[in-house]
Amino acid sequence: MQTSGPLYRQLWFQTLLAIIIGVVVGFATDGKSAQWFGWLGIIFVRLLKMVIVPLILTSIVTGVASVGGGKSLGRLGVKTLSYYLLTSLMAILTGLAFVNAIKPGVGADLAGTSGKELPTLQTVDNLAEIFYRMIPTNPIAAMSGGDMLAVIFFAILLGVGITQLPSGKDDTIRGIFEQGFDLMMVITTGIIRLLPLGVLGLISTAVASAGIDTFKALGLYALTIVGALSVHYLISLPLLLWVLGRMKPWVHYRNMAEAMITAFSTSSSSATLPVTLRSVRERVGVSNKVTSFVLPMGATVNMDGTALYECVGAIFIAQVLGFDLSTAAQATIVVTALLASIGAAGIPSAGLVMIFLVTEAVGLTGPEVATIVGIMLAVDRPLDMYRTMVNVTSDSAGAAIIAKSEGETGINQS
Repeated sequence: MQTSGPLYRQLWFQTLLAIIIGVVVGFATDGKSAQWFGWLGIIFVRLLKMVIVPLILTSIVTGVASVGGGKSLGRLGVKTLSYYLLTSLMAILTGLAFVNAIKPGVGADLAGTSGKELPTLQTVDNLAEIFYRMIPTNPIAAMSGGDMLAVIFFAILLGVGITQLPSGKDDTIRGIFEQGFDLMMVITTGIIRLLPLGVLGLISTAVASAGIDTFKALGLYALTIVGALSVHYLISLPLLLWVLGRMKPWVHYRNMAEAMITAFSTSSSSATLPVTLRSVRERVGVSNKVTSFVLPMGATVNMDGTALYECVGAIFIAQVLGFDLSTAAQATIVVTALLASIGAAGIPSAGLVMIFLVTEAVGLTGPEVATIVGIMLAVDRPLDMYRTMVNVTSDSAGAAIIAKSEGETGINQS
């Protein structure tokens, strides 16, 4: 989003100002802030939830269809998709370990839920049931009912189906979904521009009910995300470069510095793509054949940082609400976060929209959940910057590893 121009027009500054005003108002109005500003947060969260299904559907269909058919789904395609699934799963499991060890949401009352009846969790008897639930008997009903696992599965199936249409016959349907995705990007970006107003309403209400404890819980949550992202960025990805690519991780990171900085400052994988392409081609030394296939797909479907964030965020919300998630429930979150990361649009804070998808997969719904998600927005911008940098780094590492597996010898190692 905006990264230049007057300070007062930059989203991060407006959000920071909204947090400060919300804190002051929350303490000064003796609880009346919920009546004065609470509606801003309610409307903002409802707007976010409004775009989930159409954004997920168009994003995943477009991303999967962009892989192409025929030869594109051959050896290079299998390697690329396998790498992206591997790194996303590694990121999610890292986040899972951190959030279960640190327990940032335990004891926090961000939504004023003490003494209130909480939503009923959807539990599964075994892991197989998770995959049964993914197959919708009625896709339209799944969309209207918010059955997000089923929506994701149907979207992936549509995308694969488009790749199998005869050449020339897929242009119309592919174009419809691409234009629909572009439209949803415009709408979602516009909603995210309202972030400062939403934060003002949610933070002022939270501070009025929970006081300074609001920021203690948010701080611990942010540290959990940062810690998990750092392990993935500084240990997991370098290990993959070393083991799978037989490359020096520090050399690769040095060569990708410009793209990493751009990703951090823009919070957008899509906006960073031109810089990523140039850095991987010119500085890392990967061929145009590999970069032109792997990196655009990565900017759409490979979101390690986002997948990690969605997993941690969903479990954090469960902890705040007082739920002790079973192994099966956490497995559901892992699977949903993995699939949801495919559909996360490459724009600032899009991952926060997707978190509703993950929470709803285990039955975490209702106004309390929406309130907590809204409060999490207060610290989302810096976390979004970091996770975008992790996303782009993973894309570039994947391009280098796959190029090496294809026998390319021009990879820069000095």
